[in-house]
Parts: sequence; structure tokens; C-alpha cells
Amino acid sequence: MSYSVREVAAMLGLTPSQVRAFAAKGVVDPERGSGGELRFGFRDLIILRTAGELVAAHIPQRKVERALERLRDQLPAGQSLTGVRISADGERVVVRDGGAMWNPESGQSLFDFSVAEMMAPVGDIGDFGGNEQERDADAWYDLACDLETASPDEARAAYQRAIELDPNHSDAHVNLGRMLHEEGAPLAAQQHYRRALESDPSHPTAAFNLGVALEDLGRMNEARNAYLRAIELDPENADAHYNLAGLYERRGDKAAALRHLKEYRRLKS
Repeated sequence: MSYSVREVAAMLGLTPSQVRAFAAKGVVDPERGSGGELRFGFRDLIILRTAGELVAAHIPQRKVERALERLRDQLPAGQSLTGVRISADGERVVVRDGGAMWNPESGQSLFDFSVAEMMAPVGDIGDFGGNEQERDADAWYDLACDLETASPDEARAAYQRAIELDPNHSDAHVNLGRMLHEEGAPLAAQQHYRRALESDPSHPTAAFNLGVALEDLGRMNEARNAYLRAIELDPENADAHYNLAGLYERRGDKAAALRHLKEYRRLKS
């Protein structure tokens, strides 16, 4: 399944000339149709979406083209641009791949000295003020949120403590599930997302995150249902529409994929 230049431009909010320029620079590698026209697959759409977001963040298009072009050469053979996180940080492009962070234009490694460097070293979670026995589930949840950046291990323990005190604490389930998911454990994560939805059936984040975890587990029909539920709970969830478009594209349902991509574009405009 593939899309024309004008279809891609309409879906992603780019101009046709921008789409062609990104293709000419090798940022994406579209195929050629029977008449020689450019045809873009879903992987191309993901990369072009990122390029469009960088341009929207006021990074000059030539700089975006150069950064993405160089990034292709910096990644290990066989790794796609879709496998890393690319974002704008002021006037520069920043790439994150696991724990690594660098500027693709210069190739220079970067370091995140944000919250972690400004907080004191973390000891036992019981050392953070107040009597451990006096904390309720909400207090443990708040503590976990504060600890996530500086000390993920203590944050997970605090979320777990909140859940032990209140098994129906949906936000603690969602955040603990997200942390597990980011650490490469989607099976464990989806159990927490499900538990959150059992406690609070109207929790849109739990529904969306469940869809992502199920998609990572290869359970595409269940993932589709979770995304649809997320949209039902939050009609403004653009990312749910985008992910649904990907699922429908892989199923060969171009009409449904295009419908959700257009809705994604409408919500992002």
C-alpha cells in the first residue's frame, strides 16, 4: 500500500514541494509507480511526520534535511530512522536511542543534566520526609512521580507501594505500566493498563497505552480495539488515530488508514 505526494502532503500538513525535497535528499526512499510517480509507504510517512514536526518547531528545512541525511549514516546497518526518537531542542535536532543522545549534524554526544543533576542522591524511599507508615496511596503516588527522573528504581517501588495500599489506584497502575513498557516489558505493562481500566473505565491514557503495548506484543486486533476505545474516551487523541492508521495500513485497508491519517492531520492543525 502506498500514497502519492499530494496524499502525503494533505495528511501530514506539508507542501508537495517539501515532500519531494525530503525524498530528493534521501530522507525517505519512496518507490516509483507505473507512471514514474513517487509512491510513499507507511515507514516513509512516519519519517516525514517527524520531519514536518521539526520544521513546525522552526528548525530550517535545509537543517532538517541535513540532520536526517547524516543520521542515516550514523545508525547501525539495517536500523531505520523509525527506530529512534528525533526531536527539536531549541534550534538543534536531537536524537535519542535508548540511553544515548546526540546531535546528528555534528555527531556529538549530548548529556541530559536536567532534573537528575539538580536533585540530591537518592537513598531509601523512606528517607524522603514523613513517616513511611503514615503515607497513604496518593502520597506514595506523588512521591513516585517526583522520583521518576532521578531514581526510576525507587519510583517503581513507590508506585507498587501505592498499589498495595489501593489496588484501584488507576494512575499508579498507568505510570507503573508505562515505566515497565519503556523498559521493554509490554506484557507486564498491559496487565497494569488493564487493571487501570477495570478501576476507571473512563481512563483514556490507560486505553491508549494498552493499545501501544498490545501492538508491541503483536496482538493487532486487540490493539485496534484499545485505540478505538481511547478515541471514544478522548476524541482529540491524535496519536490514537495515527497508530490506528498504521494498523489499518498493515491490514491492507487503505481507506480506513487514510481516514484516520486525515483525522490525525485535522487534530494536529
